[in-house]
Amino acid sequence: MQKWLSIVGIGEDGLEGMSPVGRSLLAQAALIVGGDRHLAMLPADDPREKLHWSSPIEDTVNQIIHRRGQAVCVLASGDPMCYGIGITLTRQIAIAQMTIVPAPSAFSLACARLGWSLTDVETLSLCGRNPALLNAVLYPGARLLILSADKTTPTTIAQLLTQQGYGNSQITVLEHLGGPHEHLSTAVASTWTTTALADLNTIAIHAHLTLPSLCFPTPLPLSPHTPGLPDTAYHHDGQLTKREVRALTLSALAPIPGQLLWDVGAGCGSIAIEWMRCDRRCRAIAIEPQPTRLQYIANNATALGVPHLKIVAGAAPVALQELPEPDAIFIGGGLTTSGLLETCWQALRPGGHLVANAVTVESEQKLLQWQGKLGGNLTRIAIQRAEPVGQFLGWKAMVPVTQWAVVKE
Repeated sequence: MQKWLSIVGIGEDGLEGMSPVGRSLLAQAALIVGGDRHLAMLPADDPREKLHWSSPIEDTVNQIIHRRGQAVCVLASGDPMCYGIGITLTRQIAIAQMTIVPAPSAFSLACARLGWSLTDVETLSLCGRNPALLNAVLYPGARLLILSADKTTPTTIAQLLTQQGYGNSQITVLEHLGGPHEHLSTAVASTWTTTALADLNTIAIHAHLTLPSLCFPTPLPLSPHTPGLPDTAYHHDGQLTKREVRALTLSALAPIPGQLLWDVGAGCGSIAIEWMRCDRRCRAIAIEPQPTRLQYIANNATALGVPHLKIVAGAAPVALQELPEPDAIFIGGGLTTSGLLETCWQALRPGGHLVANAVTVESEQKLLQWQGKLGGNLTRIAIQRAEPVGQFLGWKAMVPVTQWAVVKE
């Protein structure tokens, strides 16, 4: 089919700033789609049909699809493929049927104003997303660029930074980038008071920990991607895969961007959370029957920057029956439950990893039986930590863990 859909990036400088190709595609369109701000940039006497984005946006996308074969032009902010409408449309319309013409993204413009290298910057959109996502990319010295939901987002971010011990971070809010009303405001997060802002703004953060004091000691920085966060990063009731074992478990699970993990018997959710922190595209489902632990999982997921972790209340294997096919499964408890291992193995995608940890003799026997049938690696993990013994240090052993790791052929 011929190309009938064009997605053209447009900046704050309006039609004058569009590329010649973009102008040509816009001129040929019989239907123009965009937000109120974009459509207002067109001449008042433009007679062509206009379509405004609806809520939910899927309604407008369906209307675009129904116009297949007609000349349709979608006006998009900046780069349509950078947290933009282009991504949504390419999921439902073949790229062979469309032409995409990007304008400079807000991130590119912000880097040009600040002198930052875009390749060294963490990027994030909070348009319709939980601000807690910021917690997953915070570390000392980080440079972050964030697309705001509206004019209240900078204040929300300043408060979150201060709460997380990053109140000394520098915030710059860039309004109307690339247009005649472009404006920059800069302050430290802990003293941020600016509220008279445009809804269209981008936030730049140079992250710095708050200087320590007697009342507010310096928080322990958390690595954004390396597994094995400190045990103190989690709220739990004792059902926590300890730091060293957690790091080895994530290594055995071998996360790949875009893959889905089932964390069965999730406890406080540490394995699922650190799986998702490995890459923003990693997805996870935490399955846990106990209400108190379900709340721990939700709280930990928000505090550690993965509020989109899916939580399923229920006991395995029954709670697993309607879940999407996983690329990896971790079983942290309930190994002796009838049918659990069978259900997990059957559900696992070919090529997927299954890792199970056992601390009881009965669970170890179960793993030994399955390793005999399916192969894989059995590993005994014994960790000792130095702890005070009077005026000296002595080694205190943690409960040994037997780990079975296998790849489904």
